[in-house]
Amino acid sequence: MATTTEPGKTGAIHNIGYRRYDGPRLGRRDIFLALYGQTLKGTFGIGRGLGAKIFPWLLFGSTVLPAFILVAVQTQIPPGPEGPQLLVEFGAYTVMVQAVPSLFLASQAPQAVSRDLRFHTLPLYFSRPLSYVDYVRARVAGIATGLGILVAAPLLVMYIGALLLEFPIGDMTLKLLAALVSLVFLVAMFTMIGTLIASVTPRRGLGVAAIIAVLSGSYMAATFLQALLGSFVSEPASAWGGLLSPITIYDGIQAFLFGWSPVDAAPSTPAVAPGAAAGLTLLAAAVAITALCYRLLLLRYRKVSRS
Repeated sequence: MATTTEPGKTGAIHNIGYRRYDGPRLGRRDIFLALYGQTLKGTFGIGRGLGAKIFPWLLFGSTVLPAFILVAVQTQIPPGPEGPQLLVEFGAYTVMVQAVPSLFLASQAPQAVSRDLRFHTLPLYFSRPLSYVDYVRARVAGIATGLGILVAAPLLVMYIGALLLEFPIGDMTLKLLAALVSLVFLVAMFTMIGTLIASVTPRRGLGVAAIIAVLSGSYMAATFLQALLGSFVSEPASAWGGLLSPITIYDGIQAFLFGWSPVDAAPSTPAVAPGAAAGLTLLAAAVAITALCYRLLLLRYRKVSRS
């Protein structure tokens, strides 16, 4: 028999005949924060076995170690007539190591949501004051935070290294902030796409394979289309090919917003920053992808909560 809660209380204590509970009754906010924290820690294997920690921390090292190497190499390069120049710009670094965040998302998004579907634990979540909307938001926020830490950490390493090498602090700070703002679009798109795919199947392995296929396949298709448009139409037209992949959308957005050169994924065709029409379209595409995937996630879990 479930005990009734006092007016204004959002918690629920289920009395099944054991010792009476007189402690504080935590509500939706506390459940949300606990689920968010568990999801975030789970992305790095914290609170799980040793085997679960190896792969995420290996990926973390794979994205941070090149940043340390770049800083070390930078110390051996004398400044030119125009002053010291970064070997790799902040905005270009994430695109160059884009396989690492893709693998991180592919391994951790199914870990966060597929097991609940496979072992039918969602009814236990939804029997409490937690709603399916709270569940989706907590899981998405935890995955996004973990992915954000992964992609932002090497930029901070490069930033600190640049300051130690006496690069202009104002210029470096502005570049770092611009790169972090751009990363918001990438993290949002990646998280929503990966979580949506993982929520479709209770099989973790299938979710991993599907996420890798979508992210890597779309990136290859986008770079191929960009090369075709740049070669047979015009160099500015190549920016429209970036609409096929979240990576190229992100690269085009930061080039459009901050005037940076996009990463040249197709060496045969010079990379050209998108114009106003293409840049605004890329921005709209990033927002639309994020919003659409979020809406589909809510519909998915509304169906699960009623089944």
